[in-house]
Amino acid sequence: MPPRTTPTERQKRLGSELRKMRMAAGITADQAAGLLGLDRAKISNIETGIRTISEERLRTLACNCECSDQAYVEALVSLARTNGRGWWERYRGALAPGLLDIAELEAHAVRMRTAHTAHIPGLFQTSDHALELFRAVLPPLPEREVGLRLAFRAERQQVLEGENPPAYVGVVHEAALRMQFGGPKVARAQLEHLLSVSERPAVALLVVPFAAGTFPGAGQTVNYLEGPTPQLDTAQVDTSHGPEFLGEQAQLAKYRAHLDWMERIALSPEDSRDFIRRIANSL
Repeated sequence: MPPRTTPTERQKRLGSELRKMRMAAGITADQAAGLLGLDRAKISNIETGIRTISEERLRTLACNCECSDQAYVEALVSLARTNGRGWWERYRGALAPGLLDIAELEAHAVRMRTAHTAHIPGLFQTSDHALELFRAVLPPLPEREVGLRLAFRAERQQVLEGENPPAYVGVVHEAALRMQFGGPKVARAQLEHLLSVSERPAVALLVVPFAAGTFPGAGQTVNYLEGPTPQLDTAQVDTSHGPEFLGEQAQLAKYRAHLDWMERIALSPEDSRDFIRRIANSL
């Protein structure tokens, strides 16, 4: 199979995990090349996600690296089998790759945990609310891309629908609930939609009121996507230049602690719904 020109975050993550496995075992890239019957350049390309690796070679590498965590190895094999043909591929070349990476990670997540300080979670935004956000991007987006982002956002939201959606725990700060993007009418409709989706069995929506006081972080959106094993979790944070994806164990531990803190100071799901309802009724 020819090399990829733009590997996805999941493809890059597989390569990164294989590199960590190799280095932890003290195996050089040259030794891995000899072991797998490849040249050294192909090992480098596999570890950057540019090239695929077969299941047989992946298992050979894991065995020779003395990786005894079979659940982890099987999760890596599953990653290697991914054909990259999800619905998001229809938008490749039209939208930024980072947006597609978020959708792919959500589609494969076992559980999602999010924290939003100034915005409603994207998976629960109404089209009117999302439209206001997309029209506030700097530099301004062409109307065609605004339309594409709205369609893409709507398809992303389907991940929490259907018979077996992943569990979702979302923390939303009171500040986000009081933002009147699009004016009172749009804001009220958004809050009413939030109340509706919060009733879904797989969704736990938690509100952090102003009165809860201090919480960690810089106020950016945190999206924590749990993989089939803890080693393959991904933390995604929003920045002014686009999404950033984090997978090192120290980084993951930091964001788990961040979310634990916010969930601890948040209202219960029932009290959160009452809180949202009071704000909606005031508009």
